[in-house]
Amino acid sequence: MQQTPADLEPRKGSPSPRIDEDEFKRRFRNQFQDPAFEPLKAELEKVTAAAWDAYEHSRKSPRTQKAGPEFADPSYELATDWLAARDAICEAQHRHDDANGPRRFLLINGSSRSEHTCPGEISKSFRMVEIARKVLEQNPQSSVEVLDLSRITSEYGRQIHPCKACFSTSAALCHWPCSCYPNYSLGQIHDWMNDIYPMWVEAHGIMIVTPVNWYQTSSPLKLMIDQLVCADGGNPDPTTTHGKHAKEAKEIEMKGWDYPRHLEGRLFSVIVHGDTEGVENVRRGVSDWLKSMELEPAGTLAEVDRYIGYWEPYATSHPAFDKDQSMKEEVRNAARALQEAVLAKQDGRQFAAGSRLKQAREK
Repeated sequence: MQQTPADLEPRKGSPSPRIDEDEFKRRFRNQFQDPAFEPLKAELEKVTAAAWDAYEHSRKSPRTQKAGPEFADPSYELATDWLAARDAICEAQHRHDDANGPRRFLLINGSSRSEHTCPGEISKSFRMVEIARKVLEQNPQSSVEVLDLSRITSEYGRQIHPCKACFSTSAALCHWPCSCYPNYSLGQIHDWMNDIYPMWVEAHGIMIVTPVNWYQTSSPLKLMIDQLVCADGGNPDPTTTHGKHAKEAKEIEMKGWDYPRHLEGRLFSVIVHGDTEGVENVRRGVSDWLKSMELEPAGTLAEVDRYIGYWEPYATSHPAFDKDQSMKEEVRNAARALQEAVLAKQDGRQFAAGSRLKQAREK
């Protein structure tokens, strides 16, 4: 089908989300409910006024610097936050590529539950991550990092903001790493993903452990999954789209986009557990997502979906896990399989049929 310039015009029509000054200030002040702030009323009024000015003038990235010669438009002003995130990713890639370094593993606890917040109890997912960690750390060549996503619910300033779906406008508009956050004018700060991206990049093997929440992954895990879209075809140079200019991105994509897979070749393991239903579909969904980003499965034993205390009371789910020695051994085997696959690949002993073939069709 022949494309016309009009086809690339961004579609508009949804109502504006902008709020007026009174409503903005009401919402802003609402975070200072503690009586300890009452003596600071005059100071808070000044802070509130400054925040309103930032919002009114949409100062998303108040601190910027010229991109420099390695970018398509060296004079374009890039956010210093984004440049710092990019530098961290580049350093992580160097660690990943270091043939003399350790084999690096990232273990991800996808549960939002912990004893440090309302549930008052550790999650079974975290216990499984600890079982896998002990297996991997037995090998002195291995370096293990744990990403505990339950900290989103229990730690001050830990957030993963929702993906804004730039990729669906154009792949070239989705920057690697994500440039949507932080957005200071909207108060969308403390996005954890700038710390999480390097964890994925440096890893040779990744294990994800998640419970089933209403037939889906946990909320924190889904937030991370969505923001990792930029790792699968995302644009590493925001100056080519001069920030978030949708039409420029569409024009770039239509000229031919190569969909760089920034995490390709890393090996993975997935463990999904539930109480009554949904484990197989969630495990398959997470596995298919990872494979679509061109990560490689570590083998049959590295993917597990099981029920713990099937249709038994939630109050005794930990004792049920204590008794399930087979499940614990399956977690250990998943870690062993992941480690063996990583070491085999390092030695050049693993080859996946078709891995060198180019896909007939991209996104």
